[in-house]
Amino acid sequence: VQLQASGGGLVQSGGSMRLSCTASGSFSRNDFQRYDVAWFRQAPGKEREFVSAITFRGRTTSYADSVKGRFTISRDNGKNTVYLQMNGLKPEDTAVYYCAVKYFASTSSGYDYWGHGTQVTVSS
Repeated sequence: VQLQASGGGLVQSGGSMRLSCTASGSFSRNDFQRYDVAWFRQAPGKEREFVSAITFRGRTTSYADSVKGRFTISRDNGKNTVYLQMNGLKPEDTAVYYCAVKYFASTSSGYDYWGHGTQVTVSS
């Protein structure tokens, strides 16, 4: 199973960016449809923090308070992809962004698979 995060780069404060997380490998489309997906981020010198999550059917989403109202998570199960639309970006959003998946019926708080991350840099 591979999770490929992409779409990062450099953007000015107030700008927008869309990240994608695509699952591949032994992850069939039916498999992906059974997994909740989340985005996390880690800034230099800081601990990794939760950003947003979406349930396996896309019916429920959640956001960290710091991004609520600015970021939107969505998924296209036909493409094995989850998106994170980021608007109104701020310098404090600068971080490496990771996606992770968890089986929908899992009772564990941990995630099963992680991507390698994509760098987002917001200039002031």
